[in-house]
Amino acid sequence: MPDTLYFLILISYVPAIALVWYFYHKDKYEPEPAKYIAITFFYGAIVSVGIAMFLERLASYIFPQAALFIALISASIEEPSKALAIRIPYDSKQMDGLMDGVVYGVTAGLGFAATENLLYGLGFGIQVTLIRIILTPFAHGAWSAIVGVGYGLKAEGYVRSIIPFLLLAMFMHFLWNFLIFMSSDNMLYLLLILLLLLINIGIIGFLVYLGTKEDMAKYGID
Repeated sequence: MPDTLYFLILISYVPAIALVWYFYHKDKYEPEPAKYIAITFFYGAIVSVGIAMFLERLASYIFPQAALFIALISASIEEPSKALAIRIPYDSKQMDGLMDGVVYGVTAGLGFAATENLLYGLGFGIQVTLIRIILTPFAHGAWSAIVGVGYGLKAEGYVRSIIPFLLLAMFMHFLWNFLIFMSSDNMLYLLLILLLLLINIGIIGFLVYLGTKEDMAKYGID
């Protein structure tokens, strides 16, 4: 059991931390303090997961346990829980642009995904975590990046609320969850999940591109 636990921790957190390192270094023109990157990651990995687990357990006693409701409730709880992690650097005045929001958003999502993958592995076996580490880091990262962009734009004064960004992240999360449930009965849904995964990766890439362009314009770089 100790060897299994160590392996689960390794495969859950190392890929997530490697991706955090990658996106952190994408912010070339105005890198964020490593301290706040670490705080955001571990808040997402520990506090956000804890809040989500408590609320989801509570919701399981209140709402029907049909796939549609489970997908909706999970998305509605987990995205606001991750948003709390992103709010830490925002409230600390560490966010002053779109790229900052992307980096902190992805970081919060990767922290959440890492702990979630560990817990799934403990509950359902290593093979489940091995599948999830391919799928969920980019999914959670993309959804939280959308919310992070909302915070970044709010810090700049371009938007007054992050609610539209949060609702979009929740919708994408719900769609992902629903397709996961449906894929157990129809392989067509598995193909749709893979398509959605590529879309999530594309969203992160596009947001990084927009953030980089904004920073280059800010510093007068062609």
